[in-house]
Formats: sequence, structure tokens, C-alpha cells
Amino acid sequence: MASTHFGFKTVDEQEKARHVKSVFDSVAPNYDIMNDLMSGGLHRLWKRYTIAVANPQPGQAVLDIAGGTGDLSLAFARRVGPSGQVVHTDINEAMLREGRDRLLNDGVVLPSMVCDAEKLPFADESFHIVSVAFGLRNMTHKDLALAEMRRVLKPGGKLLVLEFSKVAKPLEKAYDWYSFNILPQLGRWVARDEASYRYLAESIRMHPDQETLRQMMKTAGFGHVDVHNLTAGVVALHMGVR
Repeated sequence: MASTHFGFKTVDEQEKARHVKSVFDSVAPNYDIMNDLMSGGLHRLWKRYTIAVANPQPGQAVLDIAGGTGDLSLAFARRVGPSGQVVHTDINEAMLREGRDRLLNDGVVLPSMVCDAEKLPFADESFHIVSVAFGLRNMTHKDLALAEMRRVLKPGGKLLVLEFSKVAKPLEKAYDWYSFNILPQLGRWVARDEASYRYLAESIRMHPDQETLRQMMKTAGFGHVDVHNLTAGVVALHMGVR
């Protein structure tokens, strides 16, 4: 049976999805407050930048993959307006429920679907924009997921991948210390779950760096891929055009 990584551990491919589901079932209720604490609120600026680069237009169709608590879905919905459509998806039902409830509290009703990015249930060339924020690194077969995202994009459509990446070399030691000492402690104090936040730190280290992901997107069929380093490479935004 094929194996893959779950953080720093090696697990059977079939098991990874179950482990990831367990992590996000656990973190879902505190996800937003933990994001604010872990990033000092910077995740809001990173997402705002993603929307600016995506530049959604009224009437466009947008697919938000690993949409979680709905930050990007909400921002896209405001930009495409009532003539457009945003589909809010996540493979994790607990995260999706948190997002759907938050969207409803903001007066926004969107289709919310439990959805596996490696097998998207949408027709070819359905969307002008596909986004995935902080979700790609948890996917078992990233190459399949990227190919699926390209398949459902219209010609000329954009894929936005916002993800933790390789930080600038002078910051590596400080970033490692923060990731493996402070993040798990925050998880223990706020979410009562140290192990899940240790996994999140490990999963960031196992994710492809900026150039590797750019090449993966090119291999998946994206003709042009831009890389935007944010906060000294703590996060990178990859924008691919079909």
C-alpha cells in the first residue's frame, strides 16, 4: 500500500484523510480565533491580497476549495454580486458547518458542499476563479487536485493558491522556534489541543516550497504561474492562469 506524510510521520495514503479530518474536526470551533492569534491578524491581510490579485468581477463564478470558515467565500460573494455565484466547499464537514453558519450570520446564502478537491463534482470549464487557502498542504495527491482545479476553470481563468511556504533564510531559526514552541502552546491553552497544532506546524515544513509548487502548477497545465511572497515567505500566493 502506498504511503505519504502526515506531518513528520509516514502513514498509509488511505489513512491520511482520516487523520486530517480528525485534526480539523478538533480545531473547527476555535479556528478563527486561533488564526488571529497565530498570525497576529496577518491572515486577514493575506486573504485581502488574494482577493485583490484574483480581481473578481460582477457576474463571475468562483469555486472556493477548503473554504473552511468562509473568509474568502464571503469576500468573493461581495465582489461578484447577485449576478455571480460563489460555491463554498470543504472536505471537512465540521469546518464547512462553521463557515456556512458564519456566512448566514453575515446575511449571505451560498451553496456549501462537502467536496474532495482530488475529485471535484463539477463540469469542465465551470468557473472563472478557483481559490484554495491553507488547504493544499493537507491534500494527499496535490498533483491530482491541481489538475482538477485546472479542469473546472474556464480558459483564461485563474487559480489562487494561498499557502504557508518557505520563509526567508535569516528568519528560519526564529520561525522554527515559534512554530514548534509557541503554536502548540497556543493550541493547548486556547483550543485544548496541542497535538493538532503541532501537526499544523509539521505540515507546513512538509509542503513544497515556492518554486516546487510553481513547477507542479505548470505540470498540471497552467501556462503562466506568478508567485507572490508575503511576510518574507511565511506565506506565498501562487496565481496560475489556465
